[in-house]
Amino acid sequence: MQDNKKEGRYARIQMQLEALLVKTDDPLARMASVCAILHHKMDYYFWTGFYLFKSGKLVVGPYQGPVACQELEKDKGVCWAALNKGAPVLVKDVHAFPGHISCDSRSKSEITLPVYNQEKEVVAIFDVDSDQLDSFSEVDQLALTGIMDLIYKQF
Repeated sequence: MQDNKKEGRYARIQMQLEALLVKTDDPLARMASVCAILHHKMDYYFWTGFYLFKSGKLVVGPYQGPVACQELEKDKGVCWAALNKGAPVLVKDVHAFPGHISCDSRSKSEITLPVYNQEKEVVAIFDVDSDQLDSFSEVDQLALTGIMDLIYKQF
């Protein structure tokens, strides 16, 4: 998808999510809604979900797509890279990423973003895989960062 088309779609999704998420302050409910909407509105999303950071582990949370890895090996893969950096990670080709964890061999590119609570602690990693190479850009990163801010937003 071209970046200008992505921008318009993300803007509409942001408005839809803001209207929906105001109805609950439960972060898991919000995560589930974010996954469902993004997964079904962005046609290049193959797997869309959260890994919850609990007791020093990344454990699968709400998601849409094929069956997920239940727990990610510590300090390995794109999700842990985002957690350890405290910043988004864009990967054009997951097979070229050192230590990539393959939960599904069809995944070819990936973006991960940390999710922060009100205390500015990382509580989850948002992870999107595509079955196409080079699917994600700075447009995705910027839009998804704004969407992740909605998980713990006080409306």
